[in-house]
Amino acid sequence: MDKLEVDLPPILPDVTEVLKDYVICPERLPIHRYERNQEFWPRKPNLKDLLHYEGFPLCTTLKVQRDPNTGEIIEFKEILIQTTGANAKNSMSLNRAPAPPSEAVRGNASYIPFQPGSFPDLVSQLPKQEILDTELLTIPPGFSRGIIFDKDGRTVLSKDKKPAEKEYVENSSDVINLLEIIQEHGFSGSPQTQATEQTDGEEIIQTEKRDTLPEEDEVLPNDPPVLNISAIPPPTEFKSTEWAILLDTSKPVRDFKERIPEMAYQFPFELDTFQKLAILQLEQHNHIFVAAHTSAGKTVVAEYAIALSQKHMTRTIYTSPIKALSNQKYRDFKKEFKDVGLITGDFQINQTASCLIMTTEILRSMLYCGSDITRDLEYVIFDEVHYINDRERGHVWEQVLILLPAHVCVVLLSATVPNTIEFADWLGRTHQRKVYVITTYKRPVPLIHFLYTGTGGGSRDNRYMVLDSEGWKLRGYAEAVASLPKADPKSTYPHTKPQYHNFTPKQEKVLWNGLVDHLKRNNLLPIVAFTFSRAKCDQNAENLMSLDLTTNKEKAQIHMFFEKCVRSLKEPDRNIPQILRMRNILHKGIGVHHSGVLPIIKEIVEMLFQKGLIKLLFATETFAMGVNMPARTVVFDSITKHDGQERRNLKPAEYIQMAGRAGRRGLDSEGTVIILCKNKIPKVEELQAMMMGSPNVLQSQFRLTYGMVLSLLRVESLSVEGMMSRSFREADHQKKMVEKQQELVTVDKQINELCTQELSGYLQPLVKFYNCASSYLDARNKCLDNVMSSPKVIKVLTPGRILVLTNKTHVNKLALLLSVLKGKKPSYKVLILTDSSATEHQSQKQDLWYKMIALANDNVFIPIGSPGHEVLTISAQDIFEIADKTIKIDTELVIKDWEKRQIERFKNDPIGQTCKQAIQELHKLTMSLNESTKNKDRLSYLHMIQDLKVNEQQIHEDLLLMYKFKDILIDHLPSTQIPNFEEQFSSVFIRTFLERKRDSLKHYLSSASLSLYPDYENRIELLRKLNYVDLQNRVQLKGRVACEMGMNELLITELVLRNVLTKLQPAEVAALLSALVFSPKKDNKEEELVHITEDLTKAMKEMQKIHYDIANLEMNLDIKTDEFQNDLNFDLVEIVYEWASAKPFADIMCLTEIQEGIIVRCIQQLNDTICDVRNAARIIGDPELQNKMEEASTAIKRDIVFAASLYTNDL
Repeated sequence: MDKLEVDLPPILPDVTEVLKDYVICPERLPIHRYERNQEFWPRKPNLKDLLHYEGFPLCTTLKVQRDPNTGEIIEFKEILIQTTGANAKNSMSLNRAPAPPSEAVRGNASYIPFQPGSFPDLVSQLPKQEILDTELLTIPPGFSRGIIFDKDGRTVLSKDKKPAEKEYVENSSDVINLLEIIQEHGFSGSPQTQATEQTDGEEIIQTEKRDTLPEEDEVLPNDPPVLNISAIPPPTEFKSTEWAILLDTSKPVRDFKERIPEMAYQFPFELDTFQKLAILQLEQHNHIFVAAHTSAGKTVVAEYAIALSQKHMTRTIYTSPIKALSNQKYRDFKKEFKDVGLITGDFQINQTASCLIMTTEILRSMLYCGSDITRDLEYVIFDEVHYINDRERGHVWEQVLILLPAHVCVVLLSATVPNTIEFADWLGRTHQRKVYVITTYKRPVPLIHFLYTGTGGGSRDNRYMVLDSEGWKLRGYAEAVASLPKADPKSTYPHTKPQYHNFTPKQEKVLWNGLVDHLKRNNLLPIVAFTFSRAKCDQNAENLMSLDLTTNKEKAQIHMFFEKCVRSLKEPDRNIPQILRMRNILHKGIGVHHSGVLPIIKEIVEMLFQKGLIKLLFATETFAMGVNMPARTVVFDSITKHDGQERRNLKPAEYIQMAGRAGRRGLDSEGTVIILCKNKIPKVEELQAMMMGSPNVLQSQFRLTYGMVLSLLRVESLSVEGMMSRSFREADHQKKMVEKQQELVTVDKQINELCTQELSGYLQPLVKFYNCASSYLDARNKCLDNVMSSPKVIKVLTPGRILVLTNKTHVNKLALLLSVLKGKKPSYKVLILTDSSATEHQSQKQDLWYKMIALANDNVFIPIGSPGHEVLTISAQDIFEIADKTIKIDTELVIKDWEKRQIERFKNDPIGQTCKQAIQELHKLTMSLNESTKNKDRLSYLHMIQDLKVNEQQIHEDLLLMYKFKDILIDHLPSTQIPNFEEQFSSVFIRTFLERKRDSLKHYLSSASLSLYPDYENRIELLRKLNYVDLQNRVQLKGRVACEMGMNELLITELVLRNVLTKLQPAEVAALLSALVFSPKKDNKEEELVHITEDLTKAMKEMQKIHYDIANLEMNLDIKTDEFQNDLNFDLVEIVYEWASAKPFADIMCLTEIQEGIIVRCIQQLNDTICDVRNAARIIGDPELQNKMEEASTAIKRDIVFAASLYTNDL
């Protein structure tokens, strides 16, 4: 009988059944068995728990007191902890608590920036008094006055009593400061070593003066020396207004090695004088401004600053004007210093490095956001400082320079500019530290400039030198003119000069073939050909494909390097038409470099050019900026460019910057610069102005932005007015502040002394007369220069014309116009009558006094007895009336006769006949004016509008205002018809004049006098209307969101808070925001957007409406910003939408004619904007929008658009 097979019952339930039951029958889960879960434990209330609060942070700590000789612990002393409870949201102190590691580098928009060195620390400026061995403020913060206690700390002193002075141990000459001892022995290892003045190459170390006389040393007790280890010597106080010191680069620094025996970085070559001077100042931790030509070696200064900070174990930040330059500098510095980091919009490498490279915009953002990197920052290097002249971005440099903390040393590197001293003086005055200016005009490789008139064929060698180091060559210019082809009578245009023909592509090809052949035969390769058109760069490269400038070995190197670089790209991206085309061009030794080229291709071109594998590079102006990539020859395809507004010749600074790329240091004895004439030779004046002219001066481009206003308003200790007043724009205004403050004190003193009593009631009409006369005279002064320049007035103001003038003491006198002296402000020579018996006036009053007396008196001056005469030179403001009569007389003889009698030898000669006649005629007219009887020949005065018909728009409006004030003045003239008018009016004039002067000085010293203050008030009004700030200018939620934005703050904030973006998909959000980053230079044809969704179309309309509403607000408030002056451009919407929808790059290029490089740059900028919106979504608590932004960022950050830079890949 077979055994029955029976399985044992399972010990555990079947897992499959359990899982199935768990998924299908959720009602069986334990959470639904509420009977077992509803258990209750009764609680006993404890009312004391309501009194619990967080403990206040400790404000004191114990400090060890040691014997200074033995080091033995004597006692423990309780001391106050500075900045108790300070953190990034409530304090600007460097001693505040550090931020979380995730926000240590970039900071946070809700953080407060560290105390800028240019803004005064208000708390430290309050008066202090020592009480009971501690320093306490006598005036509480926010109060205007305080209470002064005696030294016991309890007795309140009155104003006339002062506490007894107490001896300070620190002020004793026996204090030993180790840092000063280190300075005296020449060691400069500390980054805090203070500035020392340098004269004729010798360092003068200022030591502390003794407070005691030699004979007092024997009487006063000798206290034991006190080691002052941690104290830093106070900065030298400079009373002079000059903060810039120009160092002499013509004298060699002979004791350089003695002064710096151990350099922080050893260079493999002998340093130039300007480099040594800069390094000496870096060792002393001084601000420096180095201005030198391209390729002169300014980078040496930057490298030494980096090495010095690494030696001090601090940080250096190197800023550049463009992102591409940041990548290049990262590679160069990485080779030398290893510990180097790079920070871009969304890409960071080694953020904790001792040397960080970034653009100036990122540094500005870090300063506003209170980045902790600022704490141990020693040097900030600003490369290409002349970029501050850029209209769009120049204001960023000024903001950063103003916001830097006091302990940071500024290193400015620039091309040669004329006003380095002026800029350095502004920076020094702003930070109250001297700035050392080092300027060198020496060029390591001298340049020789040529005109090339060849057009191929037999003229291919037509190259003529017009400028070298010795000066201008007239002969070369004449030869160039003579070499131009003569007009051909058989041509289509026989009567047209050939130099006005535009070259066709075929002619361009022949010209370039001939030029390259000529330069190759003369061993003048490689060439950089600057062409101010992207399309022309591409066209020229295509035309020269028949040239072959490389050997087989070089072709192999180019091929291997190119393939290695594009290997990281996906297969479809490698077959983009631009990459295929560029591969073929590069093999010929020809390169193209402009903003329309893909970033990875531009980097390949740059690296191949540095290796010497590219022989001919067609580039736009941006190639000349920053990195040292010199060639043997520079060629200018044209000397004119379109700057976005007009076509103009190159400015001297632009020409010098590009021409400076000619000549390789150590390889070439000279650099060759060639200008292509193309049958049209520029004028000598144009060439000389461009080649030999002075570069553009550094000019402030400071302007207000909504982001800057909101960022400053959220910080109580900083102000927009303070930022404006410290800008380079207001440098002249700030220079005069001390002088104006002293003047205000003097005026206040005069008012207190002279005006002890209030004016009597019967003098009040004279006060009104003063105000009316002052308004009338102000209106006259404002418009009279323009009026006198009007053709209709000039026609009347001819020699012989009778005028009525008031000039100083010459009140209401008839004058004969002798001549008009032309200039910016014309002046006039006139003959007037004087009292022959009159002596010199005993006291001269204000010129305004005499003009008001003239307005109060209708009668003209009548000389007593026989009239004397005088010839004066007066301004337009001195002419009160123009009469309708002229005297026919030779005025030149009158002038000569007067000038002759001013010579000592001829002083007593008789008056000439013509001059005597003029005096008689003038006297006759004077007498006739004051006759009571009516006279047909009586003088009448010409009305500017009714008689002279001055009708130029602006002048006419000013004249109407002037005559309006004159009518009001006439109504108040009866109040002047009183006895002893001048005596009565004198007290009114003195008082009112001084009060007005005081008001004017107060206005000058206030923020209202700043040039941008009206714009600031208008922007504040707009922000209030849109609820970004309240009536007290406190930043609201919308303002906090706007602070997160790097650009287009208002428009993006409105889109976020009106939920326009929440309704869209990630790809649609990216497409919509592309309108904010794309701004084409030319007006492209509007193409119909086909492949976009209905929601996106609706969002575009909403966006346009918001843009229109804000633009209208700006127009009503007279605010002008490029952001809202220009219309939104949606040309990239479809392209970005397709890209965010995962379409290949090669496919989206079929949808547009916009160049690849432009699209890539816009999408990269778009990603920064999307990240800003993501941060804003976090602030307003919208996780849906935050996730959507992250998805949008992920969708566009792919493939060739965000391919890693070759400079960061160690290629």
